[in-house]
Amino acid sequence: MDWSRRAVLGAAGAAAVATNASAQAQPPIKIGILVALEGAFAAGGADGVRNVELALRQAGNTAGGRRVETIVAPSDTRPDTAVRQARKLIEQDQVDFIIGPLSGSEGIAMRDYAKTIPNKTVINGISGALETTWVDPAPNFFRFNLDGAQWGAGLGTFALRNRNYRRIASVAADYSFGYTNFLGFAVDYCRAGGNIVQRFWVPLGATDFGGVIAQLPDNVDAIYLGLGGTDSINFLNQWQQAGAGTKIIGGSIMADQTVLTSRGRARNALIGALTSGPIADDNPDPAWRNYVRAYQEGFPAAQRLASPSLFGVGYHIATLAAIAGLNAVNGDLSDGQTKFRAALSALKLASPLGEITLNENRQATGTVFVNEVAEGPGGTLVNKMVGKTDGVTQTLGMSAAQFRAMGLPSRTTPSDCAALARG
Repeated sequence: MDWSRRAVLGAAGAAAVATNASAQAQPPIKIGILVALEGAFAAGGADGVRNVELALRQAGNTAGGRRVETIVAPSDTRPDTAVRQARKLIEQDQVDFIIGPLSGSEGIAMRDYAKTIPNKTVINGISGALETTWVDPAPNFFRFNLDGAQWGAGLGTFALRNRNYRRIASVAADYSFGYTNFLGFAVDYCRAGGNIVQRFWVPLGATDFGGVIAQLPDNVDAIYLGLGGTDSINFLNQWQQAGAGTKIIGGSIMADQTVLTSRGRARNALIGALTSGPIADDNPDPAWRNYVRAYQEGFPAAQRLASPSLFGVGYHIATLAAIAGLNAVNGDLSDGQTKFRAALSALKLASPLGEITLNENRQATGTVFVNEVAEGPGGTLVNKMVGKTDGVTQTLGMSAAQFRAMGLPSRTTPSDCAALARG
């Protein structure tokens, strides 16, 4: 499929626009969609595009009384690619603002690029590195999804208290989101009294995990797996082939729908795995149920996932935020988009995940679910909710000074489980 440029105007949306004289009288709002469509997260990126389409279709492809068009700029999760594509969107395609990116290191790069375009706005797609909104944040960069550290809230406590996983080793992706997501889990797990005995870091996009698998210790209760997309699938297939029997605690993208729908040995390894993140497939909230139904009915089964992916949900909510902000200012993007950004900052966004608000860093506060991978109808795999934490803040319940004292996410942060356990 050609992702380079397309207007999101389905038959129903086009009919709705045709009847809206006000929308036709004004120039369209052009939104650039910066999304990874190559690399380990390509399937998630494609779901992100579907979910942008869905949100706009439900709004009649208008916002603030103006017609909306999108231009999709594909990236490959590399920061330099993301910035190059973002620059093309702004300078050549002349979009009004950008929704994206998808991956953690891309988000940090886009934070810095946003500072060079102060009269434009960037609404994060689903990238989750902590530094993006925590370290010298850009005043025109907004993130309506929780960051990767927030997504780890509650998982470690549940694993220790409900599964008695007292000693673990970890294998996680060696880049910004891998560090951030692991930090959130580790803080929670260590506070609960758990012990992380060994850590392994692997490059994003790795295909051969044999060396790491051979080094995993036997005297642990579980392995934390902080991989996603094809990386997760490749690891699980190879781990099963090696005869692994240790339980799994997964990072937030380890058992996303893009992984749950995989075939082969990986599927068997996933059943019973604990994960945490912003979504639970069996969330009973009517807002979530209605959204999933609209997603399933909006696209042929062969062209979508069984349920929206974490990546898709992020881009959907980012688009909902853009629509709400545009509606609040009647489509007025004048004066360097000042009114639009003020509206985004003040939003109490009704979303499929509940109400989302932003803090002073323009970073979301919200709910995190702890899930267990289980077999669903027809043998499909689903994330079944076993726990829930509301109001998870960017500092994980600590004061800003306490959180900052830990250091930024890295291979060695947090460094001392015992200190966290002591409080």
